[in-house]
Amino acid sequence: MRTLYNKVLSAAAHRHAKWWLALVSFIESSIFIIPPDVMIIPMVLADRAKWWRIALTATIASVIGGIGGYLIGVFLFDTLGQSLVDFYSYEDKFGQYMKIYEEWGGWAVFGAGLTPFPYKVITIASGVARLDLSLFILTSLIARGLRFFCLAGLLFYFGESIKKIIEKYFGLITILIFVAIFACLLLIDLSFA
Repeated sequence: MRTLYNKVLSAAAHRHAKWWLALVSFIESSIFIIPPDVMIIPMVLADRAKWWRIALTATIASVIGGIGGYLIGVFLFDTLGQSLVDFYSYEDKFGQYMKIYEEWGGWAVFGAGLTPFPYKVITIASGVARLDLSLFILTSLIARGLRFFCLAGLLFYFGESIKKIIEKYFGLITILIFVAIFACLLLIDLSFA
């Protein structure tokens, strides 16, 4: 696993890094285990002026890959989808997500797309549950965009000084962002009720 991680990390310094980022973002959404964040951090630090292009590349490729995962859930779950869930030992996470999904629908996609929860589980489960594809794409765009643009934006504004904090507390940071967004939406909903 460490070797694979190091190869993905080294791709961030390659002259075609943006294409490697797009590939990693695309396949992480359905079959790959290393998240694009691993490449985003060194790419933004190497050229901070391109932070928004890096985040945009990761977002678009991730959502397109997510559509692939969704289609695996719809058409190939019994063959490929279940094999992926088993291979990565995501049976518990998949079951947990399906329970949350029944209650929250598109919000489950949003929350899991923003947090460290494995996005491939979300994409495949969304296909299995037959979530409306346009809702899936919209919530994925917003969640993945928030995640990648926040990460790249923090690196753009704070540079190396924020890198260690992000690497150490990334999961907590994304969960706190999700809770803050959810609380704001809840307050808006309550104020119009």
